[in-house]
Amino acid sequence: MAIYPIRTFGDPVLRATAADVTDDAESLERLVADMLETMYEAPGVGLAAPQIGISKRIFVADIGEGPFTMVNPEIVDLSGTWTFDEGCLSVPGYYWPIKRPDFAKARGFDIEGNPVEFEGEELMGRVLQHEIDHLHGMLLLERLSRRAKKQALRDIREDSVGSAGHL
Repeated sequence: MAIYPIRTFGDPVLRATAADVTDDAESLERLVADMLETMYEAPGVGLAAPQIGISKRIFVADIGEGPFTMVNPEIVDLSGTWTFDEGCLSVPGYYWPIKRPDFAKARGFDIEGNPVEFEGEELMGRVLQHEIDHLHGMLLLERLSRRAKKQALRDIREDSVGSAGHL
């Protein structure tokens, strides 16, 4: 297995809409194993393929109940609201209060092409929404208010300039 470098804010692959997965199960098994290893090493609770530079509609996640994978997922139901300090492996070290629906249901496929459905409230609902956002080329920064996004971008820019001089 291989641990991939996680692509971070500013990488164009994170802004692109990912392509549908058409790979066979055998090639997906290796990708999923590598994605899980990368996610656990980071550490994170979810990882979408674009975050490792692969523009395909697949993600892995584990919210503490065991790992799962979704291929070509789509959100089919949302309800409620929940504000939570959300972070992202592609914007490391930052957390912002993000308001999202509390409940989400997603449908897609497993790596063998069988239909799967995952749903949940709070963390599960958030992970489904967050990872599927990545497949649409959307980072959590897009979920911030205009004012909060401007401040977040300013903070990220200042931190990256400040750290560039420290080797």
